[in-house]
Amino acid sequence: MGPFRRGTRPRQRAGGRPPRRAGRRLAELLRAAHTARLADLHRAEAAALRVVRGLRSARARYSSHRTADLAAALRELLLTTALLRSGPTDRAVLGTARRAYKPGGALRVHGVCREPVLSATGYGGVVTHLVTEDGRWVSIADIKPGGPARARGAGTAPVSVGAAAMDHSQLSRGGLLISGATVSADGRLGSGRGVRATPVAGMDWDSGPLAELFARPLAAAVAERLADGPLADPEQTELLRRPVGCELVVLGASADSVLAREVDRATGEPHGPLVRLVAANRHPDLAHTANLARLGAHPGLRLRVLARVEPDRAATLRPLAVAPVPGASCTLRLPAEWQGRADLGYDLLQGAHVPAPDEDGAAMPGPVSAGPDPLGDSPLWRVRRQVELAVAGGRRAVAEAARSGGARTDAAALRRTGFRAAAGLSTALAEEADRRQRDVFGRLGDPSADRYAEQWLAAALHLTAAERELVRATWHTGEAAAG
Repeated sequence: MGPFRRGTRPRQRAGGRPPRRAGRRLAELLRAAHTARLADLHRAEAAALRVVRGLRSARARYSSHRTADLAAALRELLLTTALLRSGPTDRAVLGTARRAYKPGGALRVHGVCREPVLSATGYGGVVTHLVTEDGRWVSIADIKPGGPARARGAGTAPVSVGAAAMDHSQLSRGGLLISGATVSADGRLGSGRGVRATPVAGMDWDSGPLAELFARPLAAAVAERLADGPLADPEQTELLRRPVGCELVVLGASADSVLAREVDRATGEPHGPLVRLVAANRHPDLAHTANLARLGAHPGLRLRVLARVEPDRAATLRPLAVAPVPGASCTLRLPAEWQGRADLGYDLLQGAHVPAPDEDGAAMPGPVSAGPDPLGDSPLWRVRRQVELAVAGGRRAVAEAARSGGARTDAAALRRTGFRAAAGLSTALAEEADRRQRDVFGRLGDPSADRYAEQWLAAALHLTAAERELVRATWHTGEAAAG
């Protein structure tokens, strides 16, 4: 926590240059990342580099900077360091240097959807998600330096696996028969010299492993995705990133999200928790936001959704693709060339693709509101404010807040609402931040940075775990009410 005592954005000297101390601290982090790489501590290296990027983004005041992201990066760095110092560790703590590909033999894969990729480090492209005949998820990526134009263009770029004569748009609705396939641990297909690929017919969402995906209850699929705790490596979250499938009925729009409920396959009626659909990527050059606005304007619309679970928001999905519900009257009407599905990042839904309310005769749901947010309305925001204050303002800012009585008020509010562990950790962090050491002559000395870092890490880890449990609970609130 030493590099953050003076705040995330250091004071400027004459001439606009940051003070040398801030530059030295960034250099120390970069040197530590390099040392970790030489020692094959790849998870620690990646964590240190994420902190460096977050600090530079904060100092430059980029619009994409979020203090929560910087706090998460610092939490991962301190956690990895603590695990390495605690003794013998497993491979997950050490991390991996690069994606390793292993022989996969002969594979027959079927396209599911395309997803545009825009990274904060200046890369853009596309990932096409596929599924094998035995239900395994794999993907083919085309990501290179570039911005939104690169992400849009990559959606129709040629596929680089086995010199297959098809592009990503065709592959997302078709398939490949691959011989000599190579597959990484996270399901990425390689394009080595010995790989051969032949285009084959695709598979719709009503047959094979995709039919099983949509037949599984949404709550069960989400519980599996959210099984990892705060100790998991953020770069090894393949299960969390794996899409889930569900059948939803749209209830309406609310702020930045579309409200929906899962449709019971047995009764055909909405049930379960209120699900929020938010854009997978809000960049205006991509089609996610416009497509969600189109869907939210048609309450009663039934559709199949392939989405990624949002682990940091209550009952929230980030949809990647949608399809009509077979046999439903009020559902999507997609062009024949789309082959029964729409990639929300690339295919722009039009008014003709959605039935008018008077065409199908289906009963429209009444007005609906998002209601209270169990995560956003919980008093854990007090702990998050303190954790992020420590990152943005440093140790002195936390100590000054404690002296003003804010720490006592927050702890009392947390105890009243049952968050006793969070109250204790918040109080301990405030006390450690304001601790002063004196030598034998009574002179003030530098406080212990290690003890302060340990208290901050304990509070940050508890906050992450508590918020994840609240998110899990929101996926079952509707079921409890119905029971």
